[in-house]
Amino acid sequence: MYSKPMSTLVKSRLMTAATRLRTADPNRFVGPMLEDSFRDPYGDPAYGNNPVEPGAAPLRSQFAARQPRNLSFELEPLGPRASGSDRRDFTTHAMRRLVNDNFGSEALRWYDGASEGFRSHGRSHSLNYGAIFGSSFDAGGLQSASVSYEGGDSAVAQVNPRLAMLIGNAMAALPGMRPVFTTLVAGRDHGAQWMTFLLTNNLRLADLEPMMQELDLGGRLAPIMQIIGVALGGRFDLPGGSTLVSFGRGPQGVEMELQVMLDAVGDVPPNFLQLLTMNLRERPSELTALERFLEAFTPDDQVWPGRFSILGIRIGPSGPAKISLFLRPVEFEISPSAVRMPAQPVAA
Repeated sequence: MYSKPMSTLVKSRLMTAATRLRTADPNRFVGPMLEDSFRDPYGDPAYGNNPVEPGAAPLRSQFAARQPRNLSFELEPLGPRASGSDRRDFTTHAMRRLVNDNFGSEALRWYDGASEGFRSHGRSHSLNYGAIFGSSFDAGGLQSASVSYEGGDSAVAQVNPRLAMLIGNAMAALPGMRPVFTTLVAGRDHGAQWMTFLLTNNLRLADLEPMMQELDLGGRLAPIMQIIGVALGGRFDLPGGSTLVSFGRGPQGVEMELQVMLDAVGDVPPNFLQLLTMNLRERPSELTALERFLEAFTPDDQVWPGRFSILGIRIGPSGPAKISLFLRPVEFEISPSAVRMPAQPVAA
């Protein structure tokens, strides 16, 4: 147990990762937020009670094949004892500052308009976590910032009309979808809105096909089934409550992302990473980027960076499916003995 605030360790790890990945240091942009969010001492058990990474400090790093040279992470802001309303308001204020300072007034107007329905309410005792903050950095500085606002059925009415139409079609085609949060992403040259649902029913991957047809993504199920089937040792069904599905619009049209919460699956193969990287054999640049990411988050006194909590697959109307992985850094575990080691590291 250390007496220093957890922020000392968090900021040090992110600075080291940025150096290894050759990106800007996140502390230059979100240092005050990290200090406000991790004020309590390292090892404080209160950190473990969070929706981001239960049992660990609420920060997770992300590898995304679509942004292989970035340093990306998500966190629960404002510490373990804050209310959902306080987190929502704090994150909104931080987003407005970051967007205005880094992307300009036009981007701020977009964010203010898109977030109005989520930030205009007063204190709400029904909120649990309130908001999750995300950010991504490259060599040029802040590449994007995001906020995921907690919200159930009422949130569907607050998204933009084009996204609302997508959501209506998807919910009609796939029963058991429960809205959980809406994400606003502000970047250097774009803004995007995504809606995320929890699939409460057991899911056979083949059952996604009717919904994907409604979204004009018919024929794009095969890469999803291949990636998940290989990585999970030949299974093509997922238990209820283990899967999130998100919808948004990208430059080429409708995009969908499936996220599998690995702890909720329960029988993930011990050589999960080795199986997953079989999907990257024909994409050597992405495989190299994944190895670089793992090295960036491996402490000098450890042999592995942590455990994987979420596997994501994003698809659009064309192009290859893009894999993402959320990592729970070993240094942020409240109970380090809970860390699971892979059977063997990534091989080129």
